[in-house]
Parts: sequence; C-alpha cells; structure tokens
Amino acid sequence: MASADSSCYSIISEDSSETPSASDLRASLQKGSDEVKLDTLRKIIVSTINGNHQPTLLMPIIQYVMPSRNKALKKLLHFYWEVCPKYDDNGKLKQEMILVVNAIRNDLQHPNEYIRGATLRFLQKISKDAELLEPLIPTCRACLEHRHSYVRKNAVFAVYTIYREFEHLIPDAPELIQTFLAAESDATCKRNAFVFLANCAMPKAVEYILQVFDQIPSMDELLQMAIIEVIRLDCKGDTAHRARYILLISELLNASSHAVKYEAATTLTSLTQNPAAVKAAAACYINLVAKESDNNAKIIVLDRLDALRSRHGHVLDSMIMDILQLISSADLEVRRKALSIVLSLTSSRNVEDVVLFLKKQLQRTQDQEFEKAPEYRQLLIQSIHVCAVKFSEVAATVVHALMDFLGDSSNPSALDVVAFVREVVEKFPPLRATICEKLIETLPEIKSGKVYRGVLWILGEYAESVPEVQDTFQAVRKVLGEIPILASEQKLLDAAEDKEKEGKEDGKDTGVPASVSTKPRVLADGTYATETAFTTSNTANLDAVKAAAKPPLRTLLLGGDFFTGSVLSSALTKLVLRHEELSVDKRKNNALRAEAMLIMASIIRVGQSKFVTVPIDEDSNERIMNCIQTLSELEDKPVVHEMFLKDTKDAYSKMIVAQEKKAAEKKEQETAKEVAVQVDDLLVFRQFSKKAADDLVDDVEDLSRATGASEAHEDFISNLSRISQLTGFSDPIYAEAYVKVHGFDILLDVLLVNQTADTLQNLCLDFATLGDLKLVERPTTYTIAPHSFQSIKATIKVSSTETGVIFGSILWEGPGMSEQCVILNDIHIDIMDYIKPAYCTEAQFRSMWTEFEWENRVNVTTSMADPREYLRHVMKATNMSCLTPEGAISGECDFLSANMYARSLFGEDALANLSVERTENGTITGHVRIRSKTQGIALSLGDRITMAQKDTKPPV
Repeated sequence: MASADSSCYSIISEDSSETPSASDLRASLQKGSDEVKLDTLRKIIVSTINGNHQPTLLMPIIQYVMPSRNKALKKLLHFYWEVCPKYDDNGKLKQEMILVVNAIRNDLQHPNEYIRGATLRFLQKISKDAELLEPLIPTCRACLEHRHSYVRKNAVFAVYTIYREFEHLIPDAPELIQTFLAAESDATCKRNAFVFLANCAMPKAVEYILQVFDQIPSMDELLQMAIIEVIRLDCKGDTAHRARYILLISELLNASSHAVKYEAATTLTSLTQNPAAVKAAAACYINLVAKESDNNAKIIVLDRLDALRSRHGHVLDSMIMDILQLISSADLEVRRKALSIVLSLTSSRNVEDVVLFLKKQLQRTQDQEFEKAPEYRQLLIQSIHVCAVKFSEVAATVVHALMDFLGDSSNPSALDVVAFVREVVEKFPPLRATICEKLIETLPEIKSGKVYRGVLWILGEYAESVPEVQDTFQAVRKVLGEIPILASEQKLLDAAEDKEKEGKEDGKDTGVPASVSTKPRVLADGTYATETAFTTSNTANLDAVKAAAKPPLRTLLLGGDFFTGSVLSSALTKLVLRHEELSVDKRKNNALRAEAMLIMASIIRVGQSKFVTVPIDEDSNERIMNCIQTLSELEDKPVVHEMFLKDTKDAYSKMIVAQEKKAAEKKEQETAKEVAVQVDDLLVFRQFSKKAADDLVDDVEDLSRATGASEAHEDFISNLSRISQLTGFSDPIYAEAYVKVHGFDILLDVLLVNQTADTLQNLCLDFATLGDLKLVERPTTYTIAPHSFQSIKATIKVSSTETGVIFGSILWEGPGMSEQCVILNDIHIDIMDYIKPAYCTEAQFRSMWTEFEWENRVNVTTSMADPREYLRHVMKATNMSCLTPEGAISGECDFLSANMYARSLFGEDALANLSVERTENGTITGHVRIRSKTQGIALSLGDRITMAQKDTKPPV
C-alpha cells in the first residue's frame, strides 16, 4: 500500500537496549508458555508501531500463537493483525494472510460468544482491507442470527463498517438490517441497527420511526437518542412528517432519561418557534437543572436556557419564579448563572416578586449552617442592587433591608451594600433623608475601614438638613470615643501605671522586692541582657491599653488606618460648611466647627504618638491639615467651599451617568443583532454566513465552527507576515515555514527546496520545542529529487500563554551514505495570538491585583509627548482594554494613570497599571506594572511592551 494510505498510530516509548533480537523473539514464541508469549507479542506490537516491522516473525506468530486458546493472547493477536504490514512491496496481499483469514473465519464460528464478538469488533478496525474482508462476509452475515445479543450487536456494526467502505461487498445491507431490526428484541442491537439505517439508508430509518411511533416513548434510552438525531437530520430537508415529529419530541420531554430530555428540548426549539413549545422546552431545562446532580451539566443546561431566553425572552417571563427556585443549588457558579438569567427576565411586572424572593434568601444566609453564606450573600446583594437601580419602585423597599448588612463580618458583602446605597441615594433624592437616618443608626455596628469610608462619604454629601448634620456629629462622637484621643489614651496608661505602682508598694510591705530580675533576654545582635520588672512593666501597660476594648472607629485609627481618618475629616468639613449655610445660629456653628477641628487635630496628634500601630502617613496628614485650614479660614475661601460641597458630588453624578450610558450602549449593541429583516434586504445563505455562538441548531454540515473559518480575517499580506525563514539561501536545502495559530494549535506549513543537483534520501525534518509547547506528529522521512520541492505540515499543541520557541534541524543522507545536517532558525511564538481584551469591575481588578504574586515593572522610554497617545500605543501592543473610564483620563494634564486588563484563551488574567508623567522638556517618564498569576505571561507582556516602545509610530 502507498505510504499516504497507511494508518497512523501513537508512538510508544521503547528502550532499544532492552529490545531482544528477532531470533530471541522467535524462540520465545516457539518454546515459551502463554505468559511468555503474551510478553513477547506485546514487545513485537510496540516495535511494529514504532516502525520496526520485523516481517520474519509473521510466520512464527501464525504457527505458535494463533492456535492458542488463551483469550488474552487471542485479544492481543487482534492488535497485532491490526498494526502489522499485510501487503508486500508490490502492494499485493501476503500469502501468509490467507492463513490469518482462515483463523479469523474460525473465530467468527467459534462456540464462545465472547470470541465471536471480539472478532467482529476486530473486523471494524481492518475495514479498509477489502481482500481480507471478502471471504469473511458470509460468516459475518450469519452472526446476525446468533442466539447471544453480544454477538448480534457487534455483527451489526461490523456489517455497517464494511458497507460504508465497500458497498459492493454487501449490496443488500440496508434491507438485511431493516429485516433484522423488525425481528430484534434486544435494545442495544436495535439501537445499533437503527444507527446503521440512519447513516446509510435514511428513508428506511424514517419508515421505522413511523412504524413504531407509539412505542417510542417507552423504548430504551439509547434508541430514543438515535431517533431524535434522525428527526433532527430529516427536518433539515423538506419533510412531510414535521408535525408528527413535534408531537413525538414533546412526549419525549417527559422521558425518564436526563440525556433524552435535554436532546428533546434542544431539538424541539429547532423544529418550531411556537410559544407553547418554547415554554415546554424551557420547563424541561428547568426540571433538568433541578434534578441533575452534576454541576457541570447544570451549567450547560442553564447556558441553553439563557440562549432560549435571548430569543424568546417575552415567552419565558411567566416562568421567572420557576427559574428562581434553581438558586437553591449548592454550587455558587450555578447560582450565579441562574441569577443572571433571572435578572435579564426581570420586568416591572415581576420585579417585586423577584426582590421579595431575594430578600428571603438574603435572610437565610445569616444562618450559621448555610453553605458558602458570605459568597452567596454577596451575589444576592449585587442582584438586588441591579433590580433596585433598574426599577425605582422597589428601591425604597430594599435599601433599608440591605443596610442591616453594613456591619457584616464579610467585607465584600458590606462593600457591595455601600456601593448600592451610594447609587440609590444619588439617583433617588426622596429617599435621602431616611437613608441618612438609617446610616447614622448603623455607624456603631460597622467593623471595616472601607465600609466606614463609604458611609462617611455618603453622610458628608447627602446629610442636607441641620438635624441630620447634628445627628451625624453625635454618632461620630460615639464611634470615636473620648476626645482628644491622645490625652484619653495617655490617661488610661497613667492609670494603669499608678495601679501597678500601688501593687508594688503593697508588695514591698510584704517583703517582695520592687525590682525582680527575670530570665536573660537575647538581643538582636545575639548578646544577652538582663531584663528587670521595671523595664517590662512600661511595655506591658502600653500593650494592655492598646488591647483594651474601644469604639470601632477609634480602633481603626489606633490600628493605623489614617486613610479612614482623612475621609472622616473631609466629611466633617462638608458637614460644618453645610451647617454654616443652613443655620443662622453662630454659636452652634462655631461649636461644630471647633469640635471638628479638635477631632482632626486629635487624629494627627495620636498618629504621631506611641499609641498607634503605624505612624500617620504624609498624604493623610496633609489631607487632614487642609481640612483644618479650610475650617480655620471659613469666610475667606469660597472657592474651596465650592469644591467641598459641590464638586465631589458632581463628579460622582457624572460617573453614574457615564456608567448608565456605557450600559445602554452595550445593550443597544446586543439588541442591534435582533433587528427584523426587511423585505428588500439581501438574501443570506446559511452555509456562507457566520453562525451565532448561541445557535440552537446543531448543523453537522456547517464546517465553519470546526475549522474556525468564521473567525478568519486574513488576506495575502497578513499571510506573508507569518512566514519565517528557517535556513539560508546558500544552504543545500532552503526552508521556510508559514506559522498559523488556530485555537490551541500552531500549524506549521514548511516548504523545503532542494538547491543541489543530488537526490536527498531519507530526509527528516526534526522539530523540538521550549516552553509549554508539544509536538504532535512524529517526523517522517522523505526523498526529494534535485531542484524539487517538498511541503511538510506539523502541528504543535499550546497549553499556556508563555513565549514558546520552536527549533530543529534537517537531516538527510548525502553522497556515500554520509549523514548531513542543517540547523534551522528559531521560531518565536507570539503570545498576542492568545491574549484578548477583556473587562472586569474595579473591585475585581483590585482583588486580583492584591492576589497575584508575579509582577513585571517596565520603565517608560519613548519619544511620544502625549500620555494618552502612549496609552493607546501600549493597549494596541498588548491587546489589553482600558478599565479607566474615558472621562477620568480626558482633559489636559501632565499626569496619567490607567488600569488595563486582558484574558488569555486559557483563562489566565493579565493586569497592568500605567503611571506616566510629562516632564518639562516634553518627554514622558514613568512605568508600566504588569501582574499575573503565572510568571510567563507577566514576562512575555513586559517584553512585548519593551519591543513596542522602540516603534514610536502612533497607533492607527
């Protein structure tokens, strides 16, 4: 047989030093026991698969192994007949194979049903050898009438594979199998026979479905699945049975098998768009998710339900409460997917029921035994947030319920509540008074600094009446404790020392020495020192004062959270300025002003003392001093007052508007795809058009998904840019490779040119890889004529986003059988083919930035003068998207800071932060920090940015 038609097998590792010679193998086959023959035959099979055929052993195997009755040996013998060369150099069947065919015929007539069935399965693997199969046809047909179902079911597939390859050997196979199917009672045999008819005689398969139409709902699961597949294929054409098919599929929605239910629901929505059918399919999906135990299967079914929702959302509106029941699943991903579908179906008609259900679930998460309560609580809060902002009528009913979770020990949940309250208080002015009142009551329960900062900002901006301002000041006093902080802490320390001194004096009266030496202490330099009771008492008292119970906000400040202290100072400044505008009582105004300045000065003083864990930082110190200065010059700086009272609120309002605009644009883009087709639009042919990712019709004839043709955007110029020269023009062989990245594979199309006047024999192109790349094919030898060409294709698997290198050599036999070699240039794989722009929220970005441990810092060296132009240049070079809103980086400024994000095809996250400054001479300085979970992607992106900086041409 020609080499192009030979079968391809896996390469098995083989140690050549342990491989026995042909004579040793022959002796083991001749004189060894069954165990020895098994081991010997296994070695021969491995050697044959790896290219060492050993034709001299064919006859000994026929003589000494084939007559054995050992079932394991007979099974292994089938493997050998499958891989051994059956044809001589002239392409004719070897004479020895006549004996093999005779032995196979005897096995097909063997009284043991296992041997018959195993031999029939073996026939399916040699279905391309017509000369071997032809004498076995009568015996194979006879096995269709065997008493045992194991033989019959394998005989059906043996006939199927033979008929598919060589129809002339069994021309009446469809009629034969149709007769067999009518008389068969075993479920597996019936399914195999029906699959034969579905693939080789579709009209007969349809005829069978119509004959047994009423019995199909009670048939075996495998046969039902095959029938559904035939219905789907038959309905792609013009069939007269569509109505009966829809009726049958509707009945199969109530089948006992989950797989049948799923296939039936999927097929039903492809056969008809009737609202009743869509509802039935959706109900089937919901039932599957509720009863299926595998979480992966649940997510797949929910994806189908989501795709159905995107096409028939108005039909599924009434089923939203049924979908809500699915969030009782223990898996968080299933809950998240179900809630996503629910939120997309939520409307003004059902939003109250949805929010009520979510509120009940939120109360359940407070139970200590509830599984994954913090994560689930955060998910519910985010869902309620979306509903309340989208539908104003429910905002008032949920905002107070959510504010009960501000003191939640789960920090992410409390932060989500703060974000929700902040957005509601901005968008719904009538609710501001009640929200501020509730926030003031909740202040003592808050534990987190981030939550305190959010709540204080809200109170500073939206406490708009005199009573609210005064109540806020009272609440702040409670959570801060005694003011000044430093004096009160010092008082506690002095009291502790006085108490200790009294104890020592009492001890002296009883004969206890005032100073007692303790055990030696090891100092930092390794030396010993004697530590006395007087030296330890001071530190012990200070630690006791620090560990004493204190109000929550005071605890945060003493723990070193001075950012919260600066936010508190800013909020107090806004409250004093607003009280000054609203009240004419100068005495009260001055009292609040003095109290606010005292609190601010107290924060700075205690931040510089020994009572705090970490000294106050310069930024917080400067911010608090600015607030003190603003209050001290209350009537001199109206511009500053404007900044405190209006500018920050206006900035937040603009941010909310920008977010709504972005969401509206995204929704408009999604709905733009569903525009009705006009009568004068161009005709669209399904085979020539892109298929939507959520297409419910499984089209086996559409190759665009399998080949990736629907995503191809290449032209001749882009193809030329992917050609890599592997050897020099003066080498005996010129080689160049076209590198194409397709999904997780790299396809190399190598062109070899023999530039010599000699024939190059046994030429082998040998590739090797560095990084997470894996070569799939084993190199094949070629013979290239003088000045001729040879095209070789190779496939390389990629398993992660790391810069990979492909290298190798070309080996061949020159004149006099001398081995010659040419080393190939390296091919560097560009990771940009695997990195795509992506988006995430600010909270997710910060969380990943803190979590990821690999960081690569790249200094900015460019001749560009515009920071935004450089940002676009980096985004284009790294395929990253900018998470920083456009409004935040607009305007004229010499500073720019932006966050960027991308994801790889392998699910790896890549984060980047660009911080640049324009200098006086017009150049840009700064750095780009890249973070990822793995080292490879951080280094690769850093190299990419470094290379891109050399190309100063602005992006197009």
